[in-house]
Amino acid sequence: QVQLVESGGGLVQPGGSLRLSCAASGSIFRVNNMGWYHQSPGKERSLVATITTFGVTNYADSVKGRFTISRDNGGKTAYLQMNDLQPDDTAVYYCTADVQDSYYSRARNIWGQGTQVTVSS
Repeated sequence: QVQLVESGGGLVQPGGSLRLSCAASGSIFRVNNMGWYHQSPGKERSLVATITTFGVTNYADSVKGRFTISRDNGGKTAYLQMNDLQPDDTAVYYCTADVQDSYYSRARNIWGQGTQVTVSS
């Protein structure tokens, strides 16, 4: 079964850092674009950052200069380095990816289960 497994969330003080990981597992031919979204209580899920197969990145304005998205050489793991975290960054962070099950299959979008990030003193 193809799935995304996130890790690295937790409680951190304002100004602190966390690094989230998202690993794609299962029978996967290729992982294309990957990204991170977050959702706070009462709000819609919104974009944090994305990264293409070629390493082109895109960020929400609210995290530019503080967060960095990257992926490993194998292309199946994405990371989100979060620095200078603030209380407004508190949310559940979800990983998403476009995966191909085989050479002939079309890419489909899948989501992880989410990991909680809480920024509080």
